[in-house]
Amino acid sequence: MLTLNHMVQLYETRLDASFTALSDATRRGVLEQLGRADASITDLAEKFHMTLTGMKKHVGVLERAGLVITEKAGRVRTCRLGMRVLEEEAAWIERHRQLWSARFDALDKIVAQVKRKEKADARRKRR
Repeated sequence: MLTLNHMVQLYETRLDASFTALSDATRRGVLEQLGRADASITDLAEKFHMTLTGMKKHVGVLERAGLVITEKAGRVRTCRLGMRVLEEEAAWIERHRQLWSARFDALDKIVAQVKRKEKADARRKRR
């Protein structure tokens, strides 16, 4: 029997949705635009020079990630920033930044040791 940790699954699903949403330049641009002011999907489509259908798809990805909320009033669907603040995503990135930083520091030490050894070997050969 396979036991799954539902909190881990929820966390990974959220990260996946967020990074999927943020992986596209247009969607990042939409978030920046909505950070300045709410906008209709039509306005966003015009601003980003794309079809209404294309923008609806982008907004849908952002909505699934919780980064954008849309409200329909009559024929106009208005978009605004969602309540998610990307803290989990920032923490994930920071953990991996620290991991890579530690690995590069260790590599720098190895390179410095090799260089010192090469210098010492070169001095011995000149004698």
